[in-house]
Amino acid sequence: MTKSFTIDQLQAAVYGDPNEMGEAAADFVKSKLNGAIQQKGEANLILATGASQFSFLKALQRKAIDWKKITVFHLDEYKGISDQHPASFRKYLKERILDSVAPKKIYFLNGDAPDLEKEMDNYSKALQQHPIDVACIGIGENGHIAFNDPPVADFNDPKWVKLVSLDGDCRNQQLGEGWFPTLDDVPKQALTLTIPAIMGCKTISCVVPDERKAEAVYNTLNEEISTKCPATVLRTHPNTSLFLDTNSASKIAD
Repeated sequence: MTKSFTIDQLQAAVYGDPNEMGEAAADFVKSKLNGAIQQKGEANLILATGASQFSFLKALQRKAIDWKKITVFHLDEYKGISDQHPASFRKYLKERILDSVAPKKIYFLNGDAPDLEKEMDNYSKALQQHPIDVACIGIGENGHIAFNDPPVADFNDPKWVKLVSLDGDCRNQQLGEGWFPTLDDVPKQALTLTIPAIMGCKTISCVVPDERKAEAVYNTLNEEISTKCPATVLRTHPNTSLFLDTNSASKIAD
């Protein structure tokens, strides 16, 4: 760790490279999951996807965690793509961690469900029946958390899961990370957990590497708390830890 600091209620730490950052985040999540298991015999976890989570998920697999006592949810999924699509978040999570650790139960958010309203309603109910101990999230280049882009983010959203339209910055990020061959191939809508669903989690681990996220990190820490940069709301959560590398923290003053 190169430095740590607190902004409002948000605890942040900067690490030398993405691997060191990922290890630290994995240790943090491991301790929270194991604490929940020790306290109540089980734990409930939300996992994020995207290029920002690579080092964290790789490290998390190696930690001493009793996955047979953990129920897993995820943050979002594109509308209309199958779990075999190269950009599917279900496929991503299966391949990058879930097939290896084999949790007790996995609730997948199916963006290709025949009845999306029923799918979102069922997922909301499952979340409410499994109070989340740890939510593992990232921050988008436009400041989004999950797919709550600035135009659709609502800090007082009455829903737990909703269908949203993705803004241009968000769709360009998905293209830039290499998930789709052209911008036209990037879906225009997605199913996402809302901000209240995320903020209701007991602990939030937010992992944000890479220089292309530096502006969003700066805004998260310094802008007024508003949906112009949805991630600013993390500063109001009582137990959120932000894990950065030197590149994502490059705009933060020493």
